[in-house]
Amino acid sequence: MDPLESDGNGAAGDPLPPPPPLPPNVVPIKAESEPAKKKPARVPMARRGLGSKGQKVSVLTNHFKVNVGNVDGHFYHYSVSLSYEDGRPVDGKGVGRKVIDRLHETYSSELDGKDFAYDGEKSLFTIGALPDNKHQFTVVLEDVTSNRNNGNANGHDSPNENDRKRLRRPYQSKTFLVEISFAAKIPMQAIQNALRGQESENSQEAFRVLDIILRQNAAKQGCLLVRQSFFQNDPANFVPIGGGVLGCRGFHSSFRTSQGGLSLNIGWFSLKQKSKNGDGEAETLEVTVYDYFVNHRNIQLQYSGDLPCINVGKPKRPTYIPIELCELVSLQRYTKALSTFQRASLVEKSRQKPQERMSALSNALRNGNYGADPMLRSCGVSISSNFTQVEGRVLPAPKLKMGNGDELFPRNGRWNFNNKKFMEPTKIERWAVVNFSARCDVRRLVQDLTRCADMKGIRIDAPFDVFEESNQNRRLSPVLRVEKMFEDIQSKLPGAPQFLLCLLPDRKNSDLYGPWKRKNLAEFDIVTQCMAPTPRINDQYLTNLLLKINAKLGGLNSMLAIERTPALPIVSKLPSIILGMDVSHGSPGHSDVPSIAAVVSSRQWPLISRYRASVRTQSPKVEMIDSLFKRVSEKEDDGIIRELLLDFYTSSGKRKPDQIIIFRDGVSESQFNQVLNIELDQIIEACKFLDENWDPKFVVIVAQKNHHTKFFLQNSPDNVQPGTVIDNKICHPKNNDFYLCAHAGMIGTTRPTHYHVLLDQIGISPDDLQELVHSLSYVYQRSTTAISVVAPICYAHLAAAQLGTFMKFEDASETSSSHGGVTAPGAVPVPQLPRLKEKVCNSMFFC
Repeated sequence: MDPLESDGNGAAGDPLPPPPPLPPNVVPIKAESEPAKKKPARVPMARRGLGSKGQKVSVLTNHFKVNVGNVDGHFYHYSVSLSYEDGRPVDGKGVGRKVIDRLHETYSSELDGKDFAYDGEKSLFTIGALPDNKHQFTVVLEDVTSNRNNGNANGHDSPNENDRKRLRRPYQSKTFLVEISFAAKIPMQAIQNALRGQESENSQEAFRVLDIILRQNAAKQGCLLVRQSFFQNDPANFVPIGGGVLGCRGFHSSFRTSQGGLSLNIGWFSLKQKSKNGDGEAETLEVTVYDYFVNHRNIQLQYSGDLPCINVGKPKRPTYIPIELCELVSLQRYTKALSTFQRASLVEKSRQKPQERMSALSNALRNGNYGADPMLRSCGVSISSNFTQVEGRVLPAPKLKMGNGDELFPRNGRWNFNNKKFMEPTKIERWAVVNFSARCDVRRLVQDLTRCADMKGIRIDAPFDVFEESNQNRRLSPVLRVEKMFEDIQSKLPGAPQFLLCLLPDRKNSDLYGPWKRKNLAEFDIVTQCMAPTPRINDQYLTNLLLKINAKLGGLNSMLAIERTPALPIVSKLPSIILGMDVSHGSPGHSDVPSIAAVVSSRQWPLISRYRASVRTQSPKVEMIDSLFKRVSEKEDDGIIRELLLDFYTSSGKRKPDQIIIFRDGVSESQFNQVLNIELDQIIEACKFLDENWDPKFVVIVAQKNHHTKFFLQNSPDNVQPGTVIDNKICHPKNNDFYLCAHAGMIGTTRPTHYHVLLDQIGISPDDLQELVHSLSYVYQRSTTAISVVAPICYAHLAAAQLGTFMKFEDASETSSSHGGVTAPGAVPVPQLPRLKEKVCNSMFFC
């Protein structure tokens, strides 16, 4: 008898009855399948070799050799908790260091005389362990004001009791409770392992400790700390940049792993700002501020009776103090957005010639006095005072092709169009001039522009009309001024113009720019060029203007001589698309402004001089692009990459790219894995969504400009030559990176671009890759110079910035609906950009 049979009484013999039916309100539980294996995360690739092409040159760099003698010891990490006597946590900036310094003075013997490295917040490090895993101390500070304060608040030596109450911080001692608890043990051997390319979480923590020691060293010298940048309270470092704001020179100092071992990287960077005076508001109350202080507080005011007061209160509860009773605490950061004038002034005054910068760096290293730091001595750290010498190579400039078959080699990273025509000049037939009250001889401007255009091969017909803004419209809002102008244009033009030249009254900071661009690009599909006429407009100015106009209208100014030949490295072998990716964030103080993500792509393969852009908004301050792939239905992807791939396919003879080369800007080393795994995954998904069997190869390269490495020629006041590349000694001991100075540094000291090759599935040689990157610095259509970073990244930055001006005058609810975005329940909706019209969308409108 079969063991699965039974009789009616349950005995073996009859088959088992069927299972009973499920009740109607019961949903069966689905058996869980074995979870799919998680694919391994991508990590930055290792270096495959060094480049060899180019003329060798010896250069100096602001990396200083570091030796670490103590590799057998351990850093001990302790968590620090600070509170007041009543248990309230301490949250005041700067107080923590004073408390820990006093603790170290008071309880040194209880702590075995150990020196500390304290980060100013919640972490403290020692070399070797403290006596116990947990310590509790009571610390008393007599004065908890900033150590950068130069006097008391009212200028009197003996304040009255009321003043003591109001200005209680400087005049009373405070008691703090400090708890120090063991958190982790970090082997110093991890530093040596990292220098061999064996990076780990321990090595990252060990370098963090070394950088914290540098910060502590600067803090003890009274510096303002901004991450690893330090600013000394020295009036010689201050320069006015306008609007009551001072720029302050500082220096950056951090430890870096490199092929040549550990180095200390010291740099000057853009000047930081501090407030020079407050936002004074001369408001009159029932009792004036002057009367209140003179008559009610018995404080005589000598000179500030007619001056604005300082508001030290809150917006809804102001507190006004006469300016002469205030002392400005030095080195306070100015965190508001700078005006156009202030930014220009800051850039101008932060420039230094190479020899000036080298001298300043040497002084910064000497003033740092790192050899006397007890923590660095305990680590066995010694820092050379000499700039590191490295071997560079100067790559030859690529030959460029222009109109009429002319070719030339740029000299010192520059060329011009004197007696030459554009490679592919356009024709401008239906166009008009729009003048928003700019002071300009429009007739003369049109004549000169037409003449210069003819010299470059561009044929410009006479404009249909010149539209002058009426006087009564000048006082309207920017949006209404643009609306009124377009009403005038539509009433007079017989049809849509090919091009509009817009004259603005102000350079760069005109509020008309955003509304004007939006109206043309998103509503009327019109290519436009803005300019702010100056009293003297010469041929060079007009030629630069024509470079932009020609590129926007589909022309080509110049190109690589090998661009349409098999000699172009990598790209010419197989259909290849080049992507440039960047994200633009709102200015300081505007945390609610959406970030703008832009991706540009090459088109008309094998060209690498023509691009188009796709732009989206995303949550404020989010760096990773989240709309590369955006599935909205089973068959529809509304993401950026699909749009660009379809354009490549239609513009490149119905070919799909076999190779996708990605240049990513604006990310730090801590975000490399996100680029490789979050953004690249989206791009792969977009490709598979178009064709499941399509399997292109990828190259991912990050370009960084926000670093502090500089190069100097030995015994020369000049900058390094354009095309200087460095891929040894100061580069990463394992990862694939190199520095390139593609451009000529005409003012100040050249800042190289640091390229990190995160992924290369093609297998490109170092020489070919460096040549491609160098060549992409010569295809920027807006100028006649090599640029500091590859053109696709510059274009992505321009596209993001231009469409970002659309958002300035938008209502969030209005813009959200214009794009049809989907918002998750409970999420704050992100205003969306309007889609550009087809003609401008396929153009280089961002030039």
